[in-house]
Amino acid sequence: MALPLPIPSHFNPDSVGRLWRVPYEERAKEAASWAGKHKIRPAREDSFTICLILVDVQNTFCLPDFELFVRGRSGTGAVDDNRRLCEFIYHNLGVITHIAPTMDTHHPMQIFHAVALVDENGNHPSPFTLVSAGEAETGKWRLNPALFPYLGMDEERGRAYLRHYTQKLKQGGKYELTIWPYHALLGSIGHALVSAVDEAVFFHEIARLSPPNFQIKGDNPLTEHYSVLGPEVKEGPDGKPIATKNRIFIEELLRFDAIIVAGQAKSHCVAWTIGDLLDEVTLRKNPALASKVYLLEDCTSPVVIPNVIDYTDAADEAFSRFSQAGMRIVRSTQPIDTWPGMGRK
Repeated sequence: MALPLPIPSHFNPDSVGRLWRVPYEERAKEAASWAGKHKIRPAREDSFTICLILVDVQNTFCLPDFELFVRGRSGTGAVDDNRRLCEFIYHNLGVITHIAPTMDTHHPMQIFHAVALVDENGNHPSPFTLVSAGEAETGKWRLNPALFPYLGMDEERGRAYLRHYTQKLKQGGKYELTIWPYHALLGSIGHALVSAVDEAVFFHEIARLSPPNFQIKGDNPLTEHYSVLGPEVKEGPDGKPIATKNRIFIEELLRFDAIIVAGQAKSHCVAWTIGDLLDEVTLRKNPALASKVYLLEDCTSPVVIPNVIDYTDAADEAFSRFSQAGMRIVRSTQPIDTWPGMGRK
């Protein structure tokens, strides 16, 4: 089997930025035929195993008319990223062993949505409000008392929680608590994978007989959860756990010979996922593990809200840190068999 493989004729680059229904029955027949035509073997026969992590490639982040479109500085960031990502999957269909899409999964009443916080007059914060530890301490913002029963809190714990939470973010070097627009709501259209990416993942599954390993994250009401590998805050004010690391997925990932990471957003869920992966490498005192992680820099963009927030520099600084730690920065247009260390155990 020669690489790169051609792109199947059904793929339309102009459709990546739109919402549409994937014709699964038709694609399944084409994928099986494609595998036979190009001598694509089942994934279980791979001697060198590759996992492609697709971080939050969902409508809510990737389509221009949706709630949190990751535009980057170009204004078309996530759409361009996903066009390249689909092409990368099709070109390398025969060597990508496994695809693991992560799914940001939320409910309205979570700590980063407006309904969760109020000021002294009972007003909710506007989207993209940053809540600092100092503001929580002075009471400028506080948890909405009306949600205490839903959150399983009494008044004393509820009033202390936001102060504790924002302080833990500060101590851990995390972003300040951001009030995001309601997004990635479970059951919504925004929660679903982008149609063109969904189609590519499905085509890979049938052609390689390799079901995708979907990872759900972000549904804990008491913490943000940018990284698929762990939440931003793990303990409450009383020291009791509120969330834990995704140990099962971490162990699964580290068994692969290579891990490729793409998705949205470079400054948040992508950077935090990679950062947690790097922490695992550090904990295991095995720097060589970092060298099997590849970052598709042209298939991810940072959060940029014009005249409000621009995380481009923070995202670039994070990727520079990952590179210095031994992870490989690559581009989707480079032949995968030319990547350093790829295909060689």
